[in-house]
Amino acid sequence: MTQIIEQNSGNHVAESSAPSLSTAADGDISAPQASSSISMHSAGLPSPLPEASTALPAHLKELADQARGYVEAASSANTRKAYASDWKHFSGWCRRQGLEVLPPNPHTVGLYITACAGGSDTATASGARIPGRKPNSVTTIERRLSAITWNYAQRGLPLDRKDRHIATVLAGIRNTHAAPPRQKEAVLPEHLIAMLETLPRGTLRGLRDRAMLLIGFAGGLRRSEIVGLDVGRDQTKDSRGWVEILDKGMVVTVRGKRGWREVEIGRGSSDATCPVVALQTWLNLARIAHGPLFRRVTGQGKDVGPDRLLDQEVARLVKKAALAAGVRPDLTETERAEKFSGHSLRAGLASSAEVEERYVQKQLGHASAEMTRKYQRRRDRFRVNLTKASGL
Repeated sequence: MTQIIEQNSGNHVAESSAPSLSTAADGDISAPQASSSISMHSAGLPSPLPEASTALPAHLKELADQARGYVEAASSANTRKAYASDWKHFSGWCRRQGLEVLPPNPHTVGLYITACAGGSDTATASGARIPGRKPNSVTTIERRLSAITWNYAQRGLPLDRKDRHIATVLAGIRNTHAAPPRQKEAVLPEHLIAMLETLPRGTLRGLRDRAMLLIGFAGGLRRSEIVGLDVGRDQTKDSRGWVEILDKGMVVTVRGKRGWREVEIGRGSSDATCPVVALQTWLNLARIAHGPLFRRVTGQGKDVGPDRLLDQEVARLVKKAALAAGVRPDLTETERAEKFSGHSLRAGLASSAEVEERYVQKQLGHASAEMTRKYQRRRDRFRVNLTKASGL
């Protein structure tokens, strides 16, 4: 780190012919206005393709527009939003220290991740102090480093993460600050039944929420996969899958992180807890025959709009229902709100399904059994007692 500090003691790195993006920072009103040569697109999420204003033959402009659409489709909206926010944080930090964002400099990035891990007061180039911030977790620092690397790559300026000024500092941060992962609480079957009882049966919103919880649990679906479903195939442009109801259950075709997969959801032992019955009831009473499966309920709960729900609404539903059902009464209300999220449904299925692990792995769409085991909260704990097996 001594070399890093010495390298940047002049508060500048080598100049680049590319325009500086340090003005695309965190909204500080003291920052200079962005140059007109820097588009809003490159200030947030850059594209490896030329801007529409770049001179292109007329017959290629439409192809360029389509290619930009594919660039956006390469990552989820949540990922793009997080990467834009992280780049904004990094460029703002560089500006306050009097450092250039371009070209990529491992020394600068090493100092940045050190500042993120330290959480101490930070001095600007003029010597002024700004209030210290809470240290970032190792996970957050790793995500920010990935975002910085991605943004540089989109500008055709690769950042070498293996450079010792980054890799060695990051290894030290991991060794010093790494903590066990804070997993979300699993919603077990008895929890889910209690949560369902808190939902009003005679309202469209209650019927919709009931179907969402049961399908999310039985299918082991991510929250984005739940709200991304359509009634049938190829019905909307933003669809992430569709459902097919059969005699013995339903088949959910869903596009997840690893591509398309089919998820089988069998019928339940009773209508009260059957995800297929819950979905059919919602579709029939909401009069939905085409398009998004789960939509907003409007008009004081009497009408169903055309708009698809956002994935955050699944997390809010799980939190709200878990609190109303009194799940984990040993925790405070604030702690319970932090413990439950949309992932609680996936973890609940993985933890409670008494079947071979490979079936759970297939249902959740995991590439490895090791990933599936991370979702199995306390399922196999003490099933094998090596203490007694050893003769003690």
